[in-house]
Amino acid sequence: MDNQYAYNKRAKFDYQLLDKYEAGIKLRGYEVKSIKNKTASLQGSFVIIRGGEAYITNMQVPPYQEMNIPGDYDASRPRKLLLHKKEIEELERKLQQKGLTLVPIKLYNKGGLVKLEFALAKGKKKADKRETIKKREDDRKMRRSLKN
Repeated sequence: MDNQYAYNKRAKFDYQLLDKYEAGIKLRGYEVKSIKNKTASLQGSFVIIRGGEAYITNMQVPPYQEMNIPGDYDASRPRKLLLHKKEIEELERKLQQKGLTLVPIKLYNKGGLVKLEFALAKGKKKADKRETIKKREDDRKMRRSLKN
């Protein structure tokens, strides 16, 4: 059973998700405790590939216990993602296409480990976002009419 720690609500609204991937994250002990406490945030974070390695940047992981962390702790430091070399090479090839990016979707527990689900995504235009909102409202109206 997956235990979800953090979810990026804006991912599906701002992006059209193409392919989903799963990766482990290289974390420190107090960061794992903080994430399992459900205090981490994926808002505004993104995945980059640099030097043949994948990193998640801008993921906010506040300290678990303020007094027990090092003085130089940065809550939004880049954290290394644990992926196979072939997966990283495949992602690099796909990112060469114009308009594609890697967007984190959720942090969750799998077998006692913290995993990150992220997707290869294409940014939506303003009209696409309006279309998504319109479709959602139409679905709500339909459900209301069926309920009554």
